Amino acid sequence: MIDLYSWPTPNGHKVHIMLEECGLPYTVHAVDIGAGDQFDPEFLKISPNNKIPAIVDSDGPDGEPISLFESGAILIYLAAKTGRFLPQDVRGKYVALQWLMFQMGGVGPMFGQAHHFRLYAPQKIDYAIDRYTNETKRLYSVLDRRLAEVPYLAGEYSIADIATFPWTRSYANQGVDLAEYPNVKRWFDAIAARPAVQRGVQVLADRRRPLTDDKQRDVLFGARQYARR
Repeated sequence: MIDLYSWPTPNGHKVHIMLEECGLPYTVHAVDIGAGDQFDPEFLKISPNNKIPAIVDSDGPDGEPISLFESGAILIYLAAKTGRFLPQDVRGKYVALQWLMFQMGGVGPMFGQAHHFRLYAPQKIDYAIDRYTNETKRLYSVLDRRLAEVPYLAGEYSIADIATFPWTRSYANQGVDLAEYPNVKRWFDAIAARPAVQRGVQVLADRRRPLTDDKQRDVLFGARQYARR
């Protein structure tokens, strides 16, 4: 059994989708990041970077429990555990992993900054909005060129797609018109139609709420986030 500690964010949905795609049994533990649950000492034992998602697998590689944080590491672990969604041949494996790293190092951080400065920042800073919106569009162009060549990022459906898709669900909030990236749109629609994906994005979805409360903003973006622990 896998204990999943998560919240309905793009990074959380990566692991929700992977667990659903693999058909692994799991129990969800909500970590309300707007209420500060991510700073709970017990959660920090599992995720020392105070970020979701994290998992504890009671049936680890050596038969002993293993805990993991960082969504990319969790996806690789689950792919290895199940033998699914990561090509078995060496070349295919590294093609998939390079696109997974592209998501982790580019798509997630840059799309996240676009979300922050376009939607959440207390002051509208034109330079920041333009910088991160333009970089987000550049990354969509990279995806679009790749997806003109292959149906999925690694050729076959893989953890690279599972990692990237949740970040593209908010394309409108990123200032992106998906019609301008037809290959991304075709890929997006194909993944969105998968039953496991539809189930995955519903995990904890009823707990999500708009970020309008000053207390939530302080927890997520204020001094508490940066306090030494």
